Amino acid sequence: MIRFGIVGCGHIAKKHVAAIDAVEDAQLVAICDTNEERLKEFAREGVTAYTDLADMLKSDVDVVAICTPSGLHAKLTLQVAEAKKHVIVEKPMALTLEDADAMIEACAKNGVKMAVVHPNRFRPAVVELRRQLDSGAFGKIGHANATVRWNRNQAYYDQASWRGTKAMDGGVLMNQAIHNMDLLLWMMGEVDEVSSYAATRIRDIEAEDTSVSVIRFKNGALGVLEAAVTIYPKNLEESLSIFGERGTAIIGGPTANWIKHWSFADLNEEEAEQVKQRVEQDPFGIPGHQCIIQDMCDAIREDRAPIVDGEAGRQALSLVIACQEAAESGKPVKMDDLKKRG
Repeated sequence: MIRFGIVGCGHIAKKHVAAIDAVEDAQLVAICDTNEERLKEFAREGVTAYTDLADMLKSDVDVVAICTPSGLHAKLTLQVAEAKKHVIVEKPMALTLEDADAMIEACAKNGVKMAVVHPNRFRPAVVELRRQLDSGAFGKIGHANATVRWNRNQAYYDQASWRGTKAMDGGVLMNQAIHNMDLLLWMMGEVDEVSSYAATRIRDIEAEDTSVSVIRFKNGALGVLEAAVTIYPKNLEESLSIFGERGTAIIGGPTANWIKHWSFADLNEEEAEQVKQRVEQDPFGIPGHQCIIQDMCDAIREDRAPIVDGEAGRQALSLVIACQEAAESGKPVKMDDLKKRG
């Protein structure tokens, strides 16, 4: 059994618990939070509770899942890596590239693996989309579009003091849209340049609640990224669209779990409908967090990098930071300039 510990017993930790319980060769043995009341919610037989991460790291845990506010991810990852424990860190892996690089370096130095939680890659519709891209069915890609039109009302931000702050939350791109941005990068490849606008239009928060960006990829394709948490009265749409010379695909819905359009020159209508129906039968598939946990167990046994490793997490973070810096400066940002920082 691969023994797991969780630090940070907030909302997202519940998904990690369910995922660990669902993986046959994973076992939850420890939880950690400075809030003893939260610990009680997760307490059960066979799981030791800690209020100090240093104490938990002295135990026999193999992997630690970091589920704290985003601004604490880097500090805790370094602590876990130095204790020779593998790391699963929630998104975003960090709020700065300097922290991300330090995390990657610490894990490499200590011979431990790091996975970043970008679970949307495992959605059935997303898997089908990636399969079409890999097959060359789109031909030359013209452009892509990623949209997150969600609602996070003021009560959501008022519920926890860290939400909506630049130091701990990071804004709509960092905290909500980064999953969709990860998918955009996974499908389209490296980014050359970004131009962006951002604003705090409706929510009473420090960070932005609305962002619109234009992207040029290194392969010449263009992209448009729209993200907002101001949609009334509830989540409206998360979508990913790719347009090529021989194919058009749109994945959407309140979350990007359904195929909305699927048209390819080498695929007749009946075949396209079969793909849609296959996804609609089980649009959510195996929960993404469960896939991340299973992959970490497999990566440890096979001595390989996790599917969504630190470098993948850094790419998504880089795009977020590029959009934020372009919006702040009013000038395009070259991704190669960000790479030089590391």
